[in-house]
Parts: sequence; C-alpha cells; structure tokens
Amino acid sequence: MHPPSKPLSIPAPMPRGLLWLFAVASGLSVANVYYAQPLLDALARDFGMHPATVGGVVTMTQAGCALALLCLVPLGDLVDRRRLMGLQVLALIGMLGMVAVARTAPMLLAGMLGVGLLGTAMTQGLIAYAASAASPGEQGRVVGATQGGVFIGLLSARVVSGAISDLSGWRGAYAAAAVLMALVAVPLWRGLPRLSRPPTQIGYWALVGSMFDLMRREPVVQARGVLALLMFAVLNIFWSALTLALSAPPFALPHTVIGAFGLVGVAGALAAARTGRWVDGGHAQRTTLAALALLLAAWWPLSQLSSPLSQPSQGYGSLWLLALGIVLLDAGGQALHVTNQSLILRTRPDAPGRLIGVYMLFYAVGSGVGAIGSTAAFAHGGWPAVCGLGAAVSLLALLLGAWIGRVQPQAAGCAGPA
Repeated sequence: MHPPSKPLSIPAPMPRGLLWLFAVASGLSVANVYYAQPLLDALARDFGMHPATVGGVVTMTQAGCALALLCLVPLGDLVDRRRLMGLQVLALIGMLGMVAVARTAPMLLAGMLGVGLLGTAMTQGLIAYAASAASPGEQGRVVGATQGGVFIGLLSARVVSGAISDLSGWRGAYAAAAVLMALVAVPLWRGLPRLSRPPTQIGYWALVGSMFDLMRREPVVQARGVLALLMFAVLNIFWSALTLALSAPPFALPHTVIGAFGLVGVAGALAAARTGRWVDGGHAQRTTLAALALLLAAWWPLSQLSSPLSQPSQGYGSLWLLALGIVLLDAGGQALHVTNQSLILRTRPDAPGRLIGVYMLFYAVGSGVGAIGSTAAFAHGGWPAVCGLGAAVSLLALLLGAWIGRVQPQAAGCAGPA
C-alpha cells in the first residue's frame, strides 16, 4: 500500500482588514505629495514669492520624490520593513508639521522636500511591503488594491487640500494632513505583518547601485518600464494642459471645478480594480492590450472639448464627453500600472523595494517629458494639438505592447500565473 499523500498546503489569502490598511495608508501617504498644487497662490502671497518662482514649491516635492526612489525605497530590501515604515511615518508627520508652522521661504521649501521624500518613500514602500506579504497566487490582487488606494489618494489630494484651505487656510490643510498620518500610524505599527528579514547582505551603496543592474539584466523591468514611461507621459499630456484649457476664456472655470474633474478619474480607478486578479489568472498580455486600447480610445471624447462661444449648442455639453474621456484614460492607466507592477515584482522576490524604485524612475521621466510636451503643444496649437500628441503617444504605446507580446513572452506575462 502506498502511504496516504499529504494534502497540499494552500497559502491563506491576505485578510481584508490588512488589505484595506495597505490601501488607505498608501492613499494618505501619496496625497501629501500633491496637497500643495492648488495652494500655490496662497503660498506666494504669504511668503512674498513671485508667481514665476512659487512653482519651486512643487519642484522641491518632486525632487524629494526622486531622492526617495533612489535612496529610501531600496532600503526595504536591506532592513526590517516594519521598523523602517514606523520611522518614516513619524518623520513624515514631523515634516508636515514643519510646513504647517513655516515662517520663512527656506523653511517651507525644506519642509516640502521632506514631504516629497517621505511621502513617496512610504507610498512605494507600502506597495513593496504588500507584495512581499501576499501569497504568490494573489500578488496581483493585493498590488491592485494597494495601487487603487494610491490612485484615489493622488486624485483626491488637490480637491481635499483646496477645500480645507478654503475653511482654515493652507496651514490648516497641512495640519490636517499631519493629524491624518498620526491617526494611521498606530494601525500601521500594530497591523503590519512581521516578515522575515530581507536576505540581502550587501552594503547600502552597493544596494543602490544594484538597482541599475536590475534594470540592465531584467527584460521584464525594461519592457514594463518603457510602457510605464509612455503611459505616464500620456496622462501628464492630458492633465498638464487641462487647467490651461478650462481656466482660460471662454470656459473660465474656477479651480475648484477644474479640480473636481480629477475626482471623475476615481471611477476609472475603481473600474480597473480587478486588474490584479486577471494578472494572477495569467491574462497579463490581454490586460495590457486592453489598457493601452483604452488610453488610445480616450482621446476621441477628450478631443471633442469645444468652445461654448464658437459652438454654443455643444460647448458645455462637451464637458460630459471630457468626463467620459477622463474615465477611460484613468481606467487604462490604472490597469496598465497594476499589471506592470504585478509582473516586475515577480521577477525578483528578494528585491521588491529596488524593483519599485527602478520602475518609478521610468514614471518620473515619462511624467516630466509629458508635461513639457503638453505645454509646448498647447502653446503652438491649442487643445487639438494636445489631443493629437496624446493620441500619437498612446498609439506608440499600443504598438509597443503588441510587439512585446510577440517577442518577449515573459515580459508580456504570457507564462501563466505565478
């Protein structure tokens, strides 16, 4: 007789409460990086900054983002992630408080640098943490839910800070942000699982240098990074020009109304919430092509934005088409983003922090290029030129995604579920 076979050990799925903790904490963390954008006029007035130079506030937060991707996010592969997250949330609360009480421009800029640094480090660190804590067969679902929280936090940040500022000033907005992070700090410390110590035994600078080695050696990182670069360029082509188009005559919409269009994108984020499950099921390439097709299709309704003066029967009605285009654009972007992260995090389970850092460097480049291209296109040809540029980059991304599926099955996720 053969001895009875042992039942297969099926890893338990991540508890719903822990998944919500990752999503909410990630959303609150990333929101800190974007609170300043609708407050620039108030900051310029209080600190005597010229309107042409107050953009340095946003520049400092973005500089902090870049430093975090290179210097802090990889640390999760070297030290205890739970302890690192605890120290970062305390430091972030301190930086938010510093901004709230700043009395000089240098103090404000230093605080903004710290907010960008620590807000980004926490956001991307939590995504890597969630992926490490997930069972192999549910990484896509977990990353998708966490990234959904990030997307909603990013889209909501500008509206929330503007609303709080209207009630209690811009300092009140940053004080409220510090309180929110303090409220989430205790559940984070109590709820984050204790993971085994990362196996990496190299020094810090070798750890940072190994990020570029991962970029050079891993075809999945290369392919998915380039797709991310193009996707974030598309998103920034749209969002960078939208305010220029809607705030100027003949629309002349107030900033609160323009910011509300960002909330429309939450519907797109929720529509793409199941993306991770599809990746877990081995459908990454189909999801990729569908997401890229949505990015391209979005530009038709977006291009229908017409002047209410030149076309009084359609002008304000075209705002409904604008909202539809935003839903399609953000659904495609979110679905591709989750697919990309789910695939690259499977390539090296011992290096989630470095993989996220490398991937988000592509994001930073794409965002910058998209913003520059968008404003240049708007200056030369108005909204139609912006839509033409966005559609062209979207088509390039779709063609590249299809090519990757043919020549790099691993990067396309065609090897089946992990």
